[in-house]
Amino acid sequence: MRTTFIQELLVQARQHPKIFLVVGDLGFSVVEPFAEEFPDRFLNVGVAEQNMTGVAAGLASEVYHVFTYSIANFPTLRCLEQIRNDVVYHRLPVTVVSVGAGFAYGNLGYSHHAVQDIGILRTLPELTILSPADPGETRECVQWLTDNPRPAYLRLGKASEPVLHETRGLTRAPLKILEGQSDCALVATGSILQVALEAAHKLANEGISVSVFSCPWLQSVTAEFFQPLAAFRRLTVLEEHVAAGGLASLLREHLTGGQKILSLAPSASALNQVGSQEFLRRRSGIDSEAVMAAVRRIF
Repeated sequence: MRTTFIQELLVQARQHPKIFLVVGDLGFSVVEPFAEEFPDRFLNVGVAEQNMTGVAAGLASEVYHVFTYSIANFPTLRCLEQIRNDVVYHRLPVTVVSVGAGFAYGNLGYSHHAVQDIGILRTLPELTILSPADPGETRECVQWLTDNPRPAYLRLGKASEPVLHETRGLTRAPLKILEGQSDCALVATGSILQVALEAAHKLANEGISVSVFSCPWLQSVTAEFFQPLAAFRRLTVLEEHVAAGGLASLLREHLTGGQKILSLAPSASALNQVGSQEFLRRRSGIDSEAVMAAVRRIF
């Protein structure tokens, strides 16, 4: 996703002369094409994420649309005060980009487990939050953001994520990726959509047919936005984020039709573990086998 992000940002920067990229001394082998083509619209502020956000706010106050770029929790939780006070309060066109959502950097330990960011940033209602699942969704997110400059958060996976679907229209409703034949649906946000699709295909081989939705648009939303999900009586929500403030919580706030909403989110016992993304998903109970078991229980 990070490569797709930079590629699309380059395309948009050629059309929008006020796009500016600020990085926190990382992204090497990814951001160079932007820096080489637009050296006057690129700045590496060093390992100083709070300063990075303050600088971005200053640039944005001078008509630039600024994208800040770092990994995991560093562009979000480390500089939450600057996002809140400098960017959101003043309604400035700054897009905070975090690479490595969920357990993507799981081998680096708890400091790099980006699993509380959505819930924390959802407390800033003026902040648009986007969590794409694959390169196609990432490209659409960047296109929308450049056309609609505002305070925003773009939550990306890491690298080498496959293209999962061709459905578009992320601002209108959750994206239906797979059509099932029951009143049960899987709903996911971010790259863990791939796990939901794997589980759905395996369940189909057992005669259990479920729909699958991707929800890259997380804020701002209304009950009408989630209307396609209201047709399902049972929703299993899969996310690489703690249950508090995440996608399942969001659906419970907006769906009032009596749907049964089951949350599959990382368990507290797994958060202090270190390992690959696949290992941590398995330990957290959010791998395909756990999803299949959960669906079987409610089907």
